[in-house]
Amino acid sequence: MLYLYLDESGDLGFDFVNKRPSKFFTISILVIRGAKKRRQVAKSVERTIRKKLNPKSKRRRMVQELKGTSTTLEIKEYLYKRIKKIDFSIYSITLNKRRAYSYLIKDKSRIYNFIARSILDKVDFSDTKNRVILTIDKSKSKPQIKEFNDYIYNQLEAKIDPKVSLYIEHADSCADKCLNVADLFSWGVFRKHERKDSLWYDLFAEKVEFDQIYLLQNKK
Repeated sequence: MLYLYLDESGDLGFDFVNKRPSKFFTISILVIRGAKKRRQVAKSVERTIRKKLNPKSKRRRMVQELKGTSTTLEIKEYLYKRIKKIDFSIYSITLNKRRAYSYLIKDKSRIYNFIARSILDKVDFSDTKNRVILTIDKSKSKPQIKEFNDYIYNQLEAKIDPKVSLYIEHADSCADKCLNVADLFSWGVFRKHERKDSLWYDLFAEKVEFDQIYLLQNKK
């Protein structure tokens, strides 16, 4: 069983004159091979939330998930120490939005889908025997979900053995704790490029299989 968890950091705003969008946009995929390893990661997240964010003395306002933007480096490090021996890997592509041509940035869903597919192209599916499950944070509208699913299905079916089942799920990050981990890693990659802050990234860099800046420009 191959589990893929996709999350993003930054935004797809491109108006640098009237607004203050992020300079970069990152999509990351957390790859976990095997149901047992997935359960280990999820349980480590649950333990971290219970021990560090919801101790018995502070349970008036229960925290449901870990987020890259709000979780302290200390808690991120606490979690990583508990999962770093588990076999998983991270793949990321970061779009340099300032280098993108204006006529290529009008369809944001298409950009998102293209980057997601480009990362999936880097993942090795050759040893997958029965099932691939791709889970992304549930934030898209129904038309966007259909567009994303159709596009990714078409792209991955050419890479995966016909005997291997492919599922795409859009889940609430509160319900699927592995999405929390994808969020933390995605934020770390984004922060490295956006703010030149690699404190968190450096801790998990050993798990990064692919991390590339992408320039959305026309080909000459």
